Order: sequence, then C-alpha cells, then structure tokens
Amino acid sequence: MLGLLLGLAVADGGHLEILGAPVGRALSAPDGVAGFVDGPGLYPTLTARQNLAALAALRGYDARTAGIDDVLEQVGLTDVAGDRARGFSLGMRQRLGLAAALLTKPRLLVLDEPSNGLDPAGKRHVHSVLTRLAADGTSVVLSSHRMDDLEALCSEVTILASGRVVFSGPLGKLAAENRELDYRLLTSDAEAARRLAAETEGIRIVDDSHRRHDPDILVVRALVPALDEFVRRLVLAGAALRELTPVVSPLEAAFLSLTEPPEAGR
Repeated sequence: MLGLLLGLAVADGGHLEILGAPVGRALSAPDGVAGFVDGPGLYPTLTARQNLAALAALRGYDARTAGIDDVLEQVGLTDVAGDRARGFSLGMRQRLGLAAALLTKPRLLVLDEPSNGLDPAGKRHVHSVLTRLAADGTSVVLSSHRMDDLEALCSEVTILASGRVVFSGPLGKLAAENRELDYRLLTSDAEAARRLAAETEGIRIVDDSHRRHDPDILVVRALVPALDEFVRRLVLAGAALRELTPVVSPLEAAFLSLTEPPEAGR
C-alpha cells in the first residue's frame, strides 16, 4: 500500500486517486507526495547536504534556494551536514530521509517505521516534526509496529492481520475502555489493597509472584469501571495510591486481541 502511494508500485487493477488526481500506471511519485518505504534511499559517498542537493536537482529545484539548511535543522542534522552518509547510524539515515521528504514540502507524507534506530531524544525530535507538520495541514501516513509511535502521533489507525484489515477507525475507538487490562499497583498499604481487590466485584489478582521481590506491588485484571470502584475503596480506606499503570498499553492490548490467533479448542 505505501509503495502505491509513493509511486514505487502499480496496482493490479482498480482505480487510484491521490490528493484528488488519478494515478497512472507509470512508476513515479505523485505530485505533493513524499516519504520512504524500507528506509530512505541515500548516496553513501555523498554528505548529508550533498544528498539533499542531489534530490533538489532531480526535482528541478535550485539547491541554493531549496531550503536544505532549514530541513537539516528541522531533523537535527545540522552538525553532521558535511559528513558522508555511509558513516551514519540507522537513526541518522532515517532523519536524513525525513529531511529529503520535507525538502519537497509535501501535502502527503508517507513514512515506514520512522522511529527505527532512534534513541529517545531522536525519537522525540522526529515526533515533534511530524506533529508540527500535521498541525500545519500536511497529511501524515505512517506504518509502524511501535505502539508508542501510534499513541503519540496518530488519530486514525488501520490494523492488518494476515493481509486483511481487522480494524480501521479512530484511535480512541480501538483503545476503548471495554477490554480487561492488567494493571500494576503500588500503594501505601499492600495488605489492604489485596483485601479490597478480593472484595471488589470485577477485580482479579492475576499475579502475586512479585511479592518475593517487592511486597508492595499488586497486579490486578479489570475493566475500567471496576478499577475505578477499587481505587475509590482504596482511598476511602486511607491507602495512598502511588502508582497505577497498565502492564500493557490499552492500544497494544487491543492490537493483540485483534491479531493473535485463537487458542486451540476455543
């Protein structure tokens, strides 16, 4: 699918329009579309700046006015603009690929695993760039296996399993509060928490093995309404709630429930 959007593949049949324009059979990126699939294509012997200048020339831009320094600054590569791309880490190549896409000022930006190889600071930098682009009106389509990327960036998600769409819609609908999740709790009164968990309808203690390592930790499974009631009872009992964290994020739990094959015998 991403290859079709970027003009890297042609459809076997049907009709495709991108940004209101029909897409023909020729392999070429539609006007207003930029991005990369399976990592950006770079010239390893050229510097970061030279790579962008070469792209500008291929697009018919004047390298002197194409905004090369601006996009390098946006992705945090100004300090290595004169270094050859062959010495770049995976994360730096990803950011240079993003800079190349930004150079064309796209209306539709298509990215495949944009956080690959990025350290936390680099990922935060890329996230801020994509968030700003979306706020300024650019449509951003990304493919990622990282739930934290999707939760931080996406308003709409599509999930594929075995080549079929199993969900497509708003992120909030996918992570709706209608699935039981496991929660890790840390309170000021572990014994009271265990007692109240056993007494609260809809709450199950699913793993008490941590007690050997940290006796104050409790893991329970519940729907959100039951968890709310449990927390209310904890507070009324005078126990301080110091931590309440999903063991697996709601989005990841929803993803697993949609894509994992059913257990044998079910």
